[in-house]
Amino acid sequence: MTTTPAAPSTKRGPYAKSKQRRESIVTAAHEVFAARGYRGGSLQDVADKVGMSQTSLLHYFPSKSDLLLAVLNWRDTVTGGGHPRDPEESLVDAVVRQARFNETVPGVIELYAVLCAESITDNHPGLDFFTERYERLRRSYFRAFSALADEGRLRPGVDPGQAAASLIALWDGIQTQWLMAPGDVDMAGCLRAYLELVVLPE
Repeated sequence: MTTTPAAPSTKRGPYAKSKQRRESIVTAAHEVFAARGYRGGSLQDVADKVGMSQTSLLHYFPSKSDLLLAVLNWRDTVTGGGHPRDPEESLVDAVVRQARFNETVPGVIELYAVLCAESITDNHPGLDFFTERYERLRRSYFRAFSALADEGRLRPGVDPGQAAASLIALWDGIQTQWLMAPGDVDMAGCLRAYLELVVLPE
């Protein structure tokens, strides 16, 4: 006697539903924090966006700071869509590509600009996140500029560490200007122009 194997169940279990709910909360929190900042955006604002009570929201994220960190990590996951850098891709092209990609993802630049600036205020839960992020970025770009120096492609007198910190500062600053006047500021173009000042052509 043979039996026909049962078709796999298509029902979503409790874990899947919980994961979906967490994602919807993080997406809503991203919108709230990008528009109002961490201080100005409340858990109630987030709960209202997803149509649930604040008490129910706290079941998924026990505190507002837990939710903030989830949003920041989600933001990095989303912008990771512009990565990774291909080994054959130049530093200049990789930076420009990432900048252009970020422009296409609604809210991620706003979120970064607002929360990064706000993180230096007293007792902000995002301070460690942004401090570690800057340290990681400086190390990464320092390695990239140092490799260019070893290849003889960094202009004379350019210090890899200073170039790395300057690139990050320019990127953050040009993002703010782009947010204020997106039609007037070419963010990726400004980044390319800076890099072409310090990096010699192949």
